[in-house]
Amino acid sequence: MAEPQRAAPAIRSAGIAKRYRVGLFRRREALRGVDLEVQRGELLGLAGPNGSGKSTWMRLVAGVEVQSSGELLVLGGSTAETAVRRGIGFLPEDAPFPKELGARACLELLGALSGMEREEALSRGDALLKRVGLYAEADTSLGKFSRGMLRRFGLAQAWLHSPKLILLDEPTAGLDAEGHEVLRGLLSEAREAGTTVCLSSHIPGDFGAGCDRIAVMLRGEIIRSGSPDELLGEPGRWSVEIEGLDEAPVRELTEWLERAGATRSEIRATGRELSDLYRPPT
Repeated sequence: MAEPQRAAPAIRSAGIAKRYRVGLFRRREALRGVDLEVQRGELLGLAGPNGSGKSTWMRLVAGVEVQSSGELLVLGGSTAETAVRRGIGFLPEDAPFPKELGARACLELLGALSGMEREEALSRGDALLKRVGLYAEADTSLGKFSRGMLRRFGLAQAWLHSPKLILLDEPTAGLDAEGHEVLRGLLSEAREAGTTVCLSSHIPGDFGAGCDRIAVMLRGEIIRSGSPDELLGEPGRWSVEIEGLDEAPVRELTEWLERAGATRSEIRATGRELSDLYRPPT
């Protein structure tokens, strides 16, 4: 019996390069042959210092820009295809939303551009404005929003049309405390729904147990890729997080914890900082 075919990855980036013209005769190479596959339903953390090429790669995947060379397939097709672009939700690092529009009106416009019916866009938009804590400001122009409010609005628009792939470029930049809680909840729901998510950041705390895999980008190239434990763990060092027990039984061996009645325990590899991965392998 023939083996079932493996579903095509949500993103296949093979040898992707991006060059920008700088002046009359010079070009700047932002990406230098990025090879990266993101499986469907995966939550990928794209890590790297500022200027490493993360935002450039995100814009290419979102269809905002076109690569200079290499092959890029998103959701099984080209980002030049309308159907593919409509399957993508994108939160860019900046906030390129019409500042003269109110939050509800802007979501209605973005929904129409994504092929949604007006009533569906309004209903879904109102639900998301409630979800991100902005429903009371639904008719307030975006130009009057604080930076934290704009980031929460950006999360709402990224999820608006129930996309198959969500791209979040530095989503925690400027995000307020309420927004961090909203983001965690949305990511959890995306995981349960089987939605593919790529989250880029240069902040170590944005990665960890929430990501299935971390890819590290440096100078326009992927230099490392693996699970959080593989990349951030150090052999022989472990962190144990326990809830539901007093201090005394926590001191016992981890194998004994279940018998002691722990309501929750989490064991994960620890030891390295994300910034340690930003150095090229020796």
